[in-house]
Amino acid sequence: MNLTPLHEDKKKKWWAWHKENPQVWNLFQKFTFQAIRSGRKNYSHWAIIQRIRWETDIVTKGNPFKISNDWIAYYARYFMHIYPEYKGFFKIKPLKHERGSNAIIQEKEEETRLRSEERYKTH
Repeated sequence: MNLTPLHEDKKKKWWAWHKENPQVWNLFQKFTFQAIRSGRKNYSHWAIIQRIRWETDIVTKGNPFKISNDWIAYYARYFMHIYPEYKGFFKIKPLKHERGSNAIIQEKEEETRLRSEERYKTH
């Protein structure tokens, strides 16, 4: 699927951030391989990023930086690209641009419906 200019821009922003913050990639690899060596057949890329956040915010108290949630899926995909023998280790969903506009509309409608149900339950 061709990327729209918006999605291409997002991917380019992630790649620029990734190159400026190599410590994140190093830790992502380190913690993912720890999970693999522990016997896991799959694991959460969100959990890996949360551990990186913990290590960099609490344990090492280095220079603070933020890891955008928008970048997490790119790290999982990049890991499985670099290490194809671990394809499937991270359970990933298609990115919004990969799902197409109908899926996005349906997702938004479902979110709206669920919010309405929650409001109805609380009154």
